[in-house]
Amino acid sequence: MRKLACGLLVAALSPCALADVTGVAFVHGTGKQTNAYQDYWTPSMVDSVRQGLPNGADYTVINCDFEQYMWDSRAAGCLAGQLTTFINDRGITRLIVITHSNGGNVMRWIMSNPTWDSRYPGIISRVVRVNALAPSSAGTPLADAVMNGNSFEQSVGWLLGYQNDAVRQQQVSWMAYYNAEYLYGTSGRPALPKPFRSVVGSDVDSSPFDSDSYCGGYWENVGLETTQNWLNSCSDGFLDCSSQSAAGTVWFVDKSRTNGSEPLSHNQSRRACFRLDTILRSDLQQ
Repeated sequence: MRKLACGLLVAALSPCALADVTGVAFVHGTGKQTNAYQDYWTPSMVDSVRQGLPNGADYTVINCDFEQYMWDSRAAGCLAGQLTTFINDRGITRLIVITHSNGGNVMRWIMSNPTWDSRYPGIISRVVRVNALAPSSAGTPLADAVMNGNSFEQSVGWLLGYQNDAVRQQQVSWMAYYNAEYLYGTSGRPALPKPFRSVVGSDVDSSPFDSDSYCGGYWENVGLETTQNWLNSCSDGFLDCSSQSAAGTVWFVDKSRTNGSEPLSHNQSRRACFRLDTILRSDLQQ
């Protein structure tokens, strides 16, 4: 209807044909999602963020099989298909992508390999920026541990999934290889064609006496604080800060902008915790 209206009025109102349409896409992390709106991001996060759009209906929540390698047709291929459909159906000319965790790697694959798939250039041309929440750009030692089948499998199975290709891909040495050979944006590599900005989670709180520990799920935060013992002191319970900062640029480290200078655990960085949603909402207006 919007395209038809512009077509009918183009002679009298030529700016109509030139007006930008800004949209936002929410790209989940590791896992096979069928209802990421409810199960991964939650309505409170998505519905708060999209209020920053000129038209709050110009959004999409991606549902793909990110248990696969990032280049797999069920991962990057699925993402490319859903983004292309969204762009075409809504007439999107300015696309802001919000990713979480391994979703950042899938988006980097698309932006780093434009000749891999005929749909990639059209997506890249419309991307304004990628806001990557806790991206696993340099992998995580926990992926190595899960693939080796040791005790971490019990501790972080709920977060990583079990021994699937996406987890295998996020092993530290494997991501170092992909970053050096196939992905742009890390040190010594070509820059990505569009800005890739990371939000870095730096700590985990899980005290039962602190109400902030319940945002995003108390027991999930307990699990992340446990796994944090095997990571660097600066980590979100799943990823070291250095991994989250490895690609593109750092937009901000959690405590510098969150309410009460609260840290964002890996689970909280995909939820409406400590005003993260309002920061992302305001960004859509830029």
